[in-house]
Amino acid sequence: MARPMHSTDSRRRRGFTLIEILLVLAILGVIAGLAVPRLIARQKHANVDATRLTIKGVEQSLKLYAIDHLGDLPTTDLGLKVLVVAPSRNDPNWRGPYLDTLPKDAWGRPLNFALPGKLNPKGYDIVSSGADGQFGTADDIANDASTGIN
Repeated sequence: MARPMHSTDSRRRRGFTLIEILLVLAILGVIAGLAVPRLIARQKHANVDATRLTIKGVEQSLKLYAIDHLGDLPTTDLGLKVLVVAPSRNDPNWRGPYLDTLPKDAWGRPLNFALPGKLNPKGYDIVSSGADGQFGTADDIANDASTGIN
């Protein structure tokens, strides 16, 4: 049986050289160096946008609660938990749950509710502590001053 003729070059060239591998790794490193900072910045903006949407959803639930309670909003003591679970006292007007679960911001922390609000003295505040987890800092996310039920 005759053996197929192979050139010496084709037998030697079965793998990649170290230079080729290093060149590919360098190119991937440059691409990652350009892409990763942009992705991180996008994630920060996405978290802020998601938290704003969550706050808007809570505002809608508060409006439903107020409709059932003749225009009254829950007290600061009752907080947002009254949107999920009926208050312990007998409340014949409660038609909830108005939300499936207690709302959290994009970082997994609960939202803060206050009536009357410090930011919205004529209405209420729904505030996320933002990325740093500290209330009262520049990255806090809150409902708009024009919201509230009059």
